Amino acid sequence: MSSSQRLVLTILGILACLRPSSGTGAESSGTPFFESRARQILKTHCWHCHGEEVEIQAGLDLRLVRSIRRGGDSGPAIEPGASSSSLLMERIVAGEMPPGGPGKSLSSAEIEVLQQWIDEGAQTARPEPETLDSQSPWTYEEQNHWAFLPSATPSVPTSADESAATSPIDAFVLKQLADHGLGLSPPASRRTLIRRLSFDLLGHPPSPEEIDRFLADDSPTAYRSLVDRFLASPSYGERWGRHWLDTAGYADSDGYTQEDRLRPWIFRYRDYVVGSLNADKPYDQFLTEQIAGDELVDPSFTDLDASAAEKLTATGFLVLAPDGTGQGEADPVLTRNEFVAESIKVFSSTFLGLTVGCAQCHNHRYDPISQVDYFRLRALFEPAFNLPQWRDRGARLVSLWNPSERQAAAMVDAELSQLETQRLAELDAIVAEVFDKEVAKLPAELQQVARDGRTAPADQRTPQQLAIIKEHPSLNVDRGSVYLYEPGKTQELTKKYDQLVATARGNRPAERFLDVLAEVPGSIPTTFLHYRGDPTQPREEILPGELSIFSRAASFAPDDPQRPTSGRRLAYARHLTSGQHPLTARVIVNRLWMHHFGRGLVATPADFGMLGEPPSHPELLDWLADQLVRSGWSLKQIHRRILLSQTYQQSSIRTAALEQVDPENRLLGRMNLRRLEAETIRDAMIEVSGMQNRIMGGPPETVNPDDVGQVIIGDATRDGNGILVAPFVDGPAHYRRSIYVQVRRSMPLGLLEPFDLPSMTPNCDQRSSSTVAPQALLMMNNRQAILLAEHFARRISRECPGDPTKQASRGWELALGYPPSIAQAERACRLLTHLRQEHQQLEQKIAAGELPPETRRSELPAEIEALAIYCQSLFSSNPFLYVD
Repeated sequence: MSSSQRLVLTILGILACLRPSSGTGAESSGTPFFESRARQILKTHCWHCHGEEVEIQAGLDLRLVRSIRRGGDSGPAIEPGASSSSLLMERIVAGEMPPGGPGKSLSSAEIEVLQQWIDEGAQTARPEPETLDSQSPWTYEEQNHWAFLPSATPSVPTSADESAATSPIDAFVLKQLADHGLGLSPPASRRTLIRRLSFDLLGHPPSPEEIDRFLADDSPTAYRSLVDRFLASPSYGERWGRHWLDTAGYADSDGYTQEDRLRPWIFRYRDYVVGSLNADKPYDQFLTEQIAGDELVDPSFTDLDASAAEKLTATGFLVLAPDGTGQGEADPVLTRNEFVAESIKVFSSTFLGLTVGCAQCHNHRYDPISQVDYFRLRALFEPAFNLPQWRDRGARLVSLWNPSERQAAAMVDAELSQLETQRLAELDAIVAEVFDKEVAKLPAELQQVARDGRTAPADQRTPQQLAIIKEHPSLNVDRGSVYLYEPGKTQELTKKYDQLVATARGNRPAERFLDVLAEVPGSIPTTFLHYRGDPTQPREEILPGELSIFSRAASFAPDDPQRPTSGRRLAYARHLTSGQHPLTARVIVNRLWMHHFGRGLVATPADFGMLGEPPSHPELLDWLADQLVRSGWSLKQIHRRILLSQTYQQSSIRTAALEQVDPENRLLGRMNLRRLEAETIRDAMIEVSGMQNRIMGGPPETVNPDDVGQVIIGDATRDGNGILVAPFVDGPAHYRRSIYVQVRRSMPLGLLEPFDLPSMTPNCDQRSSSTVAPQALLMMNNRQAILLAEHFARRISRECPGDPTKQASRGWELALGYPPSIAQAERACRLLTHLRQEHQQLEQKIAAGELPPETRRSELPAEIEALAIYCQSLFSSNPFLYVD
């Protein structure tokens, strides 16, 4: 992480500290209570020395107000009503507390909060507990934080406008809008709606023909049928698979080091995700397989059927984090521990929506998660990672060979071994022949001495034998040097056996592996709490279990006697999917909502904790979570409910009334205008160009730098300086969907990178959307973007030959989803005519010798060049890059 990134995170952390707490009910009265703000500030900056450690520094415990008043070795820490006379504030203002210099000091805003709290009497919102539980010292506010309470089953509110509330979703939204004197916006046009739906569910624009069919269908079920058809499309799994791979932290390389080692088999996890979503695999099963798929199959992992292979593939989720192990690292223990810690972060942010990793070194500074909690959770996963008996990635691979393939491979291996034996025998015969020729050159009386010296062990040769060999080095001829004497024979022998070996290897079944995480039966390591997160300083043993904040906290037996593995992850997965866990269903339905609206009901999808944004519509969130469980955990059913609501089908038009009351559209009085993600922009360009390569699954298309350092799709070789260079070769690989393009952590594809392509370090919970100059420059200059524009131009030329007016309109509709106005069509036609004339004039000047040939902009015909420039401008336009 760069220094600037660290600075930004520090600032964000400070600002987050100052965010008003929700749910205390204290601040509304104007009285600053300890629980509302002061406690959080002290917990963040001071408790590590004054409350959490076994030895409390200076005898000062800052966790309770009565102990703060009592003070420590230097006397009372505060004087209620007089912050200026309080020792605690004197030390804080002077920068002496917390120690560590300016970077550790409290901000002026935080100091002001503490001063105000003391000046107002250092009050608490309620009586403090008599004792503190060191393992779960959670306050009333923390215990009653909305995300930690069981999900309710709210009743659907009634709406005064029944025509607007066509679904329960609309009723929940309208209830809040009505409280502010607002209502839903008018429905979007059908043309807008099909484009929105196509990008949301398929990840590419609808064709003009699809749009026309939808517009012509006046049946009352036309939109519902469209939703069902899109949900049934294979493109749905690819589109929503990309969303899931973001939060899972999927990459085809390890990252961590400059080498960025490839993961040649992890693509099977990507295919598992796409296939599972297309099949509408119940989410509880989807979750369970990714956490504990190995505990659902025979631990021998041989002769896997399709179902067992799928479950094992799913565990690839747990090994997606950046991984520096097995790469000659200086400190293997620290590197392995870091990989496990990053994997826990990915798990917790994906399935729990919590920043559990913050408690690795100490109690979480903001959420009620203790360090013991962190290691209790980690103990669920440690038998699979098993740091004391670590297995590198290669040792975790599971073969997909069936018995016949293994037998075929064994036969080929035996044949290869036999061929090598034969080759060496023939080579030895040549060596012997050469030796005999060299011996024949010696005097007769020395020939037998030379032969005896060759067969004698080197340390048992006589002085005479040694002298002969030294005087005649050719007598040392062997397999490595015989080519110097018989180059023709040795070359012929090599060629012969190279061909035989190549033929034999061609009969060997191709290697097929799964990149998995699985326990070794009978090997369950002990989990210890790491002092300050240091794996080289283990403390007390920690047993597996749930986070203690949950009222339904579950404990897990150290071992399941009914299973060859510990059964911990499987038991935990079933606990998470019991339908009773407060977070599981809420987190995933919030993600579905976020990808449909651009913003979740909880705007912080990976942080449902104390610093996360509270839900804008808490009852709607709980209703959707309840519906997910009731539907058998069907994600497609939740999609349908969202997509069929009037809330989703609203227009995105801003009005003065909405802007005044709700400029950020948290109340959902309109649809949000959204910029397409990087991969969707590329996929849309491929779609409208007509160059789609619809092959699904399999190994990813390789990426490498080209001759100017831009990362493109293609294989590379090393140039004279040892630098990888990939030539740009147009072919089918360039036109596969972006989900099938290799994700190298160190080499983001050049066509994608400027459009906020996420960095998987370790995962991406929510993409940003920026508007910066490099995006426009890329659309103007990127080789792949230009080539796609040329293919788009050729498509238009084929479909509308020789008619600039029709060509302009056809290109416009293909790219933007609606026909141009008369004025727009006329301007587009004039542009095409002008570009063709300019091209022809340039060619005439080159032909007449007035301009050198290098002035020519391209080798394209005038019509195609003009259309390509027009198509490139369409690709760069806002209506192409945004969806409303």
